[in-house]
Amino acid sequence: MTQAPAPIDILLVEDDPGDVLMTREAFEHHKIRNALYVASDGVEALEFLNREGRFGAAPRPGLILLDLNLPRKDGREVLGEIKQDPRLRSIPVVVLTTSEADEDILRSYDLHANAYVTKPVDFERFVEVVRKIDDFWVKVVQLPHR
Repeated sequence: MTQAPAPIDILLVEDDPGDVLMTREAFEHHKIRNALYVASDGVEALEFLNREGRFGAAPRPGLILLDLNLPRKDGREVLGEIKQDPRLRSIPVVVLTTSEADEDILRSYDLHANAYVTKPVDFERFVEVVRKIDDFWVKVVQLPHR
């Protein structure tokens, strides 16, 4: 009998409170045991990842879900900084955004995003996408231990 994968810490970088709520509900709906932390803009996300200020005791996430269109520091900038930092670059980043623009997809992969997922607007489809992300990144993929 296989053992259930250990829960991981996930950082959701999302400025839309409705999308944060939908993500939390998707976790609860599928009984996803991973801890979900939220940064509401790009500056806050980098403070969390660098354990600065009020995030001094923040865990190192095993996965980052990153929106592109963020206040203060755009998601593309955040992705670029994460993937240029030797301490952070091994953390998988899934771009989870409403944009279907080819230039956003190409730019995200050029910045070394691990995956690009377009957010469905329908709640049931959104829940399914979150479940699939969890299944793949927690149950299928081997993540580095830190």
